[in-house]
Amino acid sequence: MTREKNSDNQAMILAAGKGTRLRPRTDKTPKPLVKVAGKALIDYSFDLLQKAGIQQVVVNKHHLADQIEDHLRVKQGFNICVSDETDQLLETGGGVRKALPMLGSLPFFVLNSDVIVLDHGRSSLRKMQQSWNLAKMDALLLLHPTSTAVGYEGQGDFFMDGAGQITRRVPGQSAPYMFTGIQLLNPALFDDVEEDIFSLNLLYDKAAATGRLFGLLHDGQWLHVGTEDALVIATEKINGT
Repeated sequence: MTREKNSDNQAMILAAGKGTRLRPRTDKTPKPLVKVAGKALIDYSFDLLQKAGIQQVVVNKHHLADQIEDHLRVKQGFNICVSDETDQLLETGGGVRKALPMLGSLPFFVLNSDVIVLDHGRSSLRKMQQSWNLAKMDALLLLHPTSTAVGYEGQGDFFMDGAGQITRRVPGQSAPYMFTGIQLLNPALFDDVEEDIFSLNLLYDKAAATGRLFGLLHDGQWLHVGTEDALVIATEKINGT
């Protein structure tokens, strides 16, 4: 199988969101720093990176940006660069594109900091690296079964065939897998995108149109933390209560 080495020591954590559904809590605390089971949300992402041995990390900032930077300043074991979006929030796709000069020309990970992904056993990021094949992939998304996702109330996002190729559900359908917020992306996907502010969903659709959108099933827990009730449930699940 033809492969090209991906940038296995490079990742970006998306931490620029406003966390509007958690107001008034997020009026004073940025959502990535909201604590669940005694740990800041963003630190669950750093745990995944540490388990995979990934040390080079870019983090974007916007809402209550000084608090984000203060938290990153004391993180140990990582080489962290900050991408500043305080002047303008660029959404997920625009935020990653702005950070491309810091991420390099090889495929890299992107993690959402506003959910909790817990692995069982081996590192899911390492599994993704081992599954990566640039000859046929532009995006590899970590998926989780909707049936075991804690606090998830949606209809799912994707169907996946036996080769790992994924397709979106259409309105009116229910799909068995949801996107965890973790992905491995080919930076070439950003070529020819004209918008300054856009969602990464634009790139998933671009990859899917050429049959280059793939998924890998997560082995572990996925927990929604978008509301106050969800924070309580996630804390109880993590603490085993």
